[in-house]
Amino acid sequence: FLHWGIYSVKGVTESWSFFNGEIPYEEYMAQLDGFTAERYDPEAWADRFQRAGATYAILTTKHHDGVALWDTHLSDLNVAKRTPAGRDLVGPFVEALRKRGMKVGLYFSHLDWSEPTHASLPTSGVYHGPKDDSPHCSPADGVAKPEVWERFLAFHRGQLKELCDRYQPDILWFDGDWERTPEQWRFAELRDQLHEWCPNVILNSRMGGFGDYDTPEQGVPLVAPEGPWEFCMTLNDSWGYQAGDANHKSTRQLVRTFLETVGMGGNLLLGIGPHADGTLQPTQEERLEEIGEWLDLHREAVFGTGAGLPPGHHYGPSTLSEDGRTLYLVLLDPPQ
Repeated sequence: FLHWGIYSVKGVTESWSFFNGEIPYEEYMAQLDGFTAERYDPEAWADRFQRAGATYAILTTKHHDGVALWDTHLSDLNVAKRTPAGRDLVGPFVEALRKRGMKVGLYFSHLDWSEPTHASLPTSGVYHGPKDDSPHCSPADGVAKPEVWERFLAFHRGQLKELCDRYQPDILWFDGDWERTPEQWRFAELRDQLHEWCPNVILNSRMGGFGDYDTPEQGVPLVAPEGPWEFCMTLNDSWGYQAGDANHKSTRQLVRTFLETVGMGGNLLLGIGPHADGTLQPTQEERLEEIGEWLDLHREAVFGTGAGLPPGHHYGPSTLSEDGRTLYLVLLDPPQ
């Protein structure tokens, strides 16, 4: 799960750093001038992910800051027009994954804290409390402007149609549905539109309950969600690159979390943050390599299996083969 954007230039928190007032918006956006992607090698990325055992990968095409990683025709706020990178970064990523038989996931934030038409309705007030009146998401005078919101929805749909038309993603991974109600977002209508533009696309749950699978974040659930699900977490403590964050989880911890997730029938989506030049963090590369080495030894117990025994029957995760004939028990610690 790649969080890559201009926030990697200074290593600040993606989007939230200006929303929460940690740095001024203008200082955040000045990072556009330092985003080079000069060493971006999506073929090497895809090789690394494949060796780690990944069957799909997801790239942030646009976070809440509104900066698009593709050359969208609907806004000048994209890396092709406004950064030294000067090109579409999504297309080569998609091509590299598909060349290796991997599924393509594109992250897209419903929010756009840089698009003026976005701050046209008071927020629904269900998530951020005091920040609900931020000028990035609510009208300064507190008065709803439905006609302006209609323009934002057209912009929002237009960018999604661009992503579908150009890349035909296998997964659309949404985020940021909390500022408006599902009715204001018109998520039921959006779901139908997305299936028209991308007939085989899978949608995550962050569209007011109209998606296909759940996405618990940063903490393995005690009980598996109903239906298909995926657990997303960071490899260290940050989604994007942050220079001061060296708190990388150990390979043992990552494998253990992976097995706990798979043992309950879920997928693990592991978050990493590339540098502004397009290189991966060395420690994160090492962890991916080591996870892949572990999977090479135990692939049979993971891929093509489903959830194993319910809690209380074995002191550790377990998986069940697709034909229901083989139960794999995981020992997380040496027997005493």
